[in-house]
Amino acid sequence: MQTMYTLVADLVLLLHGAFVLFALFGGLLLLRWPRLLWWHVPALVWGIMVQWANWICPLTPLENHFRLLAGHAAYEAGFVEHYVSKILYPENLTLELRYLLGLALAAINAAVYLLVIRHRRGRRA
Repeated sequence: MQTMYTLVADLVLLLHGAFVLFALFGGLLLLRWPRLLWWHVPALVWGIMVQWANWICPLTPLENHFRLLAGHAAYEAGFVEHYVSKILYPENLTLELRYLLGLALAAINAAVYLLVIRHRRGRRA
């Protein structure tokens, strides 16, 4: 049973990582699939709000819950914990750095949305 909880915790961590990547770079997918806009905008807004409001994403306590059920401390040994969690949950994440991360998220996606708009206008001409 512990192995199953560890697997679920790892899957939650991978889902969290995929969500972060989608919020950050998902706008590029709009070049191919424009209807993803309806999924990407809420993900983007959530990512910015989590950073600026200093919230904890619900996936973090969910993952830790399954780690505890598996009898592990959060983010101990293992490939996923060692390499991926340090990216998602860096130490010493100050409020100022959270504001910068939120601003970077907004700026990157503003640039991507401009690229998508130009691409779509170029296809119409």
